[in-house]
Amino acid sequence: MPTVVVLNTKGAEVSKLDLTTQVFGAELNTNCVRASVNRQLARRRLGTACTKNKAMLAGSNAKPWRQKGTGRARAGSRKSPLWRGGGTIFGPSPRHYGGQINRKVTRASILSCLSSFAKDQGLVVVDSIEFQEPKTRQVIEMLEQLKVLGNRILIVTEKTNVNLALSVRNLPYVDIINCENLNTFDLTTHDVLIATCAAIKRIEETYA
Repeated sequence: MPTVVVLNTKGAEVSKLDLTTQVFGAELNTNCVRASVNRQLARRRLGTACTKNKAMLAGSNAKPWRQKGTGRARAGSRKSPLWRGGGTIFGPSPRHYGGQINRKVTRASILSCLSSFAKDQGLVVVDSIEFQEPKTRQVIEMLEQLKVLGNRILIVTEKTNVNLALSVRNLPYVDIINCENLNTFDLTTHDVLIATCAAIKRIEETYA
């Protein structure tokens, strides 16, 4: 069973916490991680580009002139893609890029990322993070005490912490997320994971 040291915001050791092996000791599954990240990035695409085909154009469907005897090329519609103002052939239309993956794949990808943080000493557990007012300097001092400054940092809390969220919004290298919104992309794009004890307990209850 993995064990991690619990620190306070000053960087001092408070206690030790035993982590659940099913969550923080799982094997790395790169295929599930890749599938989950690709799906998440694909779902960000808007897919709103749209062009008009022959059916979407307004106007008459009458044949411009008779088939033979005029000396001109055959034409069946003024909406022909060959004509100016005609419809577009195989143009883009609104679509959904996301695709679907199994729920087990998403779960395995998150467990793989959490286990990787625990194995590579990238997981920092603090007893609690409570700020009386939004202040960016407090976050910088906390990160300096935890000795993680200079990395891409993801802070995970049990529930939305308004003062903490307002304090980190000016720091481009720090992101904050609660347990309900935990996802593979955020876990793979950060170097250090800072989580509160309450968040660790919630994560274990959810995925164990």
